[in-house]
Amino acid sequence: MCGIAGWVDRDRDLRTEARTVRAMTDTMVARGPDAGDVWLSERAALGHRRLAVIDVEGGTQPMEARDDEGRVLAAITYSGEVYNFRELRAELSALGHRFRTASDTEVVLRAHLQWGDAAVGRLNGMFAYAVWDVARQELLLVRDRLGVKPLYWTAGGRHLLFGSEPKAVLANPLFTAETDAEGLAELFAVASAPTPGRTVFRGLRTVRPGHTVRFGPEGVRERAYWRPDTRPHTDDAATTAARVRELLTDTVRRQLVSDVPLGLLLSGGLDSSTLTALAAAGADGEKIATFSVDFPPDEQPERLGDWNRDSDAPYIEELSARLATVHTAVTVPGGELLAHRSIGLRARDRPGWGEPDVSLYLLFKGVRRHVTVALSGEVADEVFGGYPYFHHDRPLDTFPWLTGGSSPADLLRPEAAAWIRPREYAADRFAQALAEVPHLPGESGTERRARQISWLALTRWLPALLDRKDRMSMAASLEVRVPFADHRLVEYVWNVPWALKNAGGVPKALLRQAVGDLLPPSVLHRPKSGYPASSAPGYAGTLRALAEDLVHRDSPVFELVDRDAVKRRLTAGTPLPGPRAAPHPTGGLDHLLAVDRWLDDYRVRVR
Repeated sequence: MCGIAGWVDRDRDLRTEARTVRAMTDTMVARGPDAGDVWLSERAALGHRRLAVIDVEGGTQPMEARDDEGRVLAAITYSGEVYNFRELRAELSALGHRFRTASDTEVVLRAHLQWGDAAVGRLNGMFAYAVWDVARQELLLVRDRLGVKPLYWTAGGRHLLFGSEPKAVLANPLFTAETDAEGLAELFAVASAPTPGRTVFRGLRTVRPGHTVRFGPEGVRERAYWRPDTRPHTDDAATTAARVRELLTDTVRRQLVSDVPLGLLLSGGLDSSTLTALAAAGADGEKIATFSVDFPPDEQPERLGDWNRDSDAPYIEELSARLATVHTAVTVPGGELLAHRSIGLRARDRPGWGEPDVSLYLLFKGVRRHVTVALSGEVADEVFGGYPYFHHDRPLDTFPWLTGGSSPADLLRPEAAAWIRPREYAADRFAQALAEVPHLPGESGTERRARQISWLALTRWLPALLDRKDRMSMAASLEVRVPFADHRLVEYVWNVPWALKNAGGVPKALLRQAVGDLLPPSVLHRPKSGYPASSAPGYAGTLRALAEDLVHRDSPVFELVDRDAVKRRLTAGTPLPGPRAAPHPTGGLDHLLAVDRWLDDYRVRVR
């Protein structure tokens, strides 16, 4: 996993801009601590920071492809993993391509030379990359189907900047840190339902999942190359479960390929336990490493909202003993949470989720001491319908994970709210999302609702979840793979009727049926348990003290937020509204303090 950056400019010679391109690239050393370099030409410059995983010695980047006369045909800067690169390499070799490395990067580059735009449809994996076509003087930006890997870009007339994170673009003097009503609405109204393509910075966009962005002499063109194909499902229950098992087995097998140490995140829940069991079954007797998060005895998590919160430990111990894994529990004490409290903002370049961000980072930091790559059970709930809101009968009149919850927008000053219009913005974004849902003809009732919720989860909630996972793992220089995001699995389960996914009213019944023989009954039937939130009293107390100090100081945040409203809540001991879908005792405090630091540290101008 890596960090990429670049600059295309039709009005200046970029061969003289090495210092700026290196500055952009070096903002992401944590994403690629093993190596870094830039590639310069007159009109295009590419940068790369490398976390070496495949072909450690030979896969350096940016990478060129040359013809038999030594002329450069194309160059690439690439982040991610293509899990079917060996099959593609064999196919390309048979077509006459000669390879000088064993890396998947060279396979992707050669695939574009051979198949052009059709190349991305052949890739199985998580990726974000840029290819510069020398003959066409054209840049192509590509992002994987589910958006596992991030890619940001901005275009201004005859130039385009891009990077794996906003900080890479912000390091170029052509881009200024500004926000506007739309950016603030993304931050205050739909922080856990981000709009595809939008960011909190004015003029900065993301390459949408399953899309490409092409920048040539004629300007910018965006194209969708993938979305789930909606069609009738004709397999019976047994065949469906068998197909899910087949896809998961193949996906895990592919994602265990690594030239560096690899392990699995194991919470003792259905999803991570399924991946661990499949990995162990294919390990040929070799013990696999597993990891979990834990907290000191006096800081154990509590139940929050709809989430079950029993201890993970008994389930982990039972499964680890059954599969003979080498397990490590990474303890995250409250003191460490406080010491690393700023990591969420620094890693995301925007206010995030507070304590859950820091906790996840510290877990990943602990895992990184042992392995470079880890497999995670994320995305299963979106694919198989595991979240509580899939099973509620509430009216579907907003993003279902936000139903009944407060929002940071509740704290906006009246004049700021009148300008930002957070409620109207959220309603418009929800209506836009529902209008996108690809239904079957005549689909109605339960099936129609289930497909709507699935679409909302996959296209609005999942991006927020994947963004958090990417930023916190990359801040720790750990590559995290998500087998449940395999597009073949997503495409297949997308069309499975709700009656099969939720057979007998059991959440994720289809997944349980597919892997029932792999897991002990206690794990197989364990209810959904969300990522644990620390109950460390020192963390909450410190945030409260910082917020009480903030309301008595001049701060840019109070040009947006109502100071008196914050004071009243602090005096009454009422939690401040936060950005997360699930309730969290410190989420609102974290968000308020992070917005203050973001405006100040990033020198964000509000327009």
